[in-house]
Amino acid sequence: MATLLVIDDEPNVCYSLQKTLRTDSLEVITAPSAKQGIAMVSQHKPDGVVLDVRLPDMSGLDAFERIREIDPRLPVIIITAHATTETAIEAMKRGAFEYLLKPLDLPQLRETVAKAIHLSHLTRVPAVFTQDDDGDASVDRIVGLSPAMQQVYKDIGRVALQDVNVLVLGESGTGKELVARAIFSHSHRGGKPFLAINCAAIPEPLLESELFGHERGSFTSAARRRIGKFEQADHGTIFLDEIGDMTLATQAKILRLLQDGRFERVGGNETIQTDVRVIAATNQDLERAIAEGRFREDLYYRLKVFSITLPPLRQRKDDLPMLVEYFVTVYNRELRKTVRAVPDETMQCLQQYGWPGNVRELQSAIKHAFVRASGELLTPDCLPESLLAGAQGGPARKTAPPGQARVDVARRVDELFSAGSEDIYRQVHADVDRVLLDEILRHVDGNQVLAAQRLGISRTTLRHKLSPSDESEAVDESA
Repeated sequence: MATLLVIDDEPNVCYSLQKTLRTDSLEVITAPSAKQGIAMVSQHKPDGVVLDVRLPDMSGLDAFERIREIDPRLPVIIITAHATTETAIEAMKRGAFEYLLKPLDLPQLRETVAKAIHLSHLTRVPAVFTQDDDGDASVDRIVGLSPAMQQVYKDIGRVALQDVNVLVLGESGTGKELVARAIFSHSHRGGKPFLAINCAAIPEPLLESELFGHERGSFTSAARRRIGKFEQADHGTIFLDEIGDMTLATQAKILRLLQDGRFERVGGNETIQTDVRVIAATNQDLERAIAEGRFREDLYYRLKVFSITLPPLRQRKDDLPMLVEYFVTVYNRELRKTVRAVPDETMQCLQQYGWPGNVRELQSAIKHAFVRASGELLTPDCLPESLLAGAQGGPARKTAPPGQARVDVARRVDELFSAGSEDIYRQVHADVDRVLLDEILRHVDGNQVLAAQRLGISRTTLRHKLSPSDESEAVDESA
């Protein structure tokens, strides 16, 4: 269970935040003074801190510095009743996670705390790729012994201690974030900040502000200065996930930062110097994006000083039993169950499925099976129905006879929600795409040019959505 420490001298604030933020997975403890709060940081080792700027025995900024001395990676959220306070801004410059104004907007606070706890996990829980101590709950593990994964481990070992930018390539769900964390954990910057940004999840107008910060009044909602991630992560590491979705304008600013370590906040004239290692990741074909004018070639080569390519799960099926065993261990502990075995018929279903969502989809499927299981075995009927249908149909996206390919969206959402999946949107869209593309290709006898025209998308987009096996089975486009 994660722990959040609230340091505030107002009893009502402490009580309110304790009642509001406490959940089954988050314990909230409080301290009425800076000194007591600092002592509790040492004693309880919380996963996040909410710190008031004005305390009776010490300024919030001084308390922040003391907390940073104890644990420089601990995310600290500054709260203040004074919108223009320079101490909060200064704390942000020195690495505070966020600052919020009183009276607190509780939904915003919940979201910020959730992000801070997630960051704490990314920074403080090692991502390891050794196969020893599989029951260790204090690490996140990259699992697999296939030749392709052995190459990944070698690449991580080669580049971790070299202070160069790294580009991690691979389909969605293959574990790119885990690889980035493993590089960070084994680097010289391992004791410094690690910040992760999903470039596809943040609206483009806000992404530049998130990365570089902004000055007050630089745009309509900029009510105060914001310190961006590159400024907060000075001497640390930033993981830019889905960098292929970044616009050309933001790419230009990233390029300048990589060239000379300098940038300006949005709406500002002050040049800021920062020393940050960048690990970027994408599931897109960046060379194709360059040819289409969607990605800067000079940025591509700045990012790709060293690259690591993660194989999709369908290309390392030998690792599947080991992955299943690992997730069974994880969910026995997390869900307090005693599943002892995965029968051969269940493993056969897992082996026959195409895994378009890769390891992330496998993890979700095993958790779904745990939720449905009533005994000590994960039988095939515990698995998601969409997985069973895909396994029975053979390889992913095999063309199905008319009327057989169907997706019950409501049922699929129920399955994923019950399994605790956190990317339901992507998985449901992947299921719908699989059926949609099969049906369209059937109607046009596999001609991808005609299929793209009838779908109203580019041929490039269609080819990106199709797996390599689909493309090999499709009829020659010039037919």
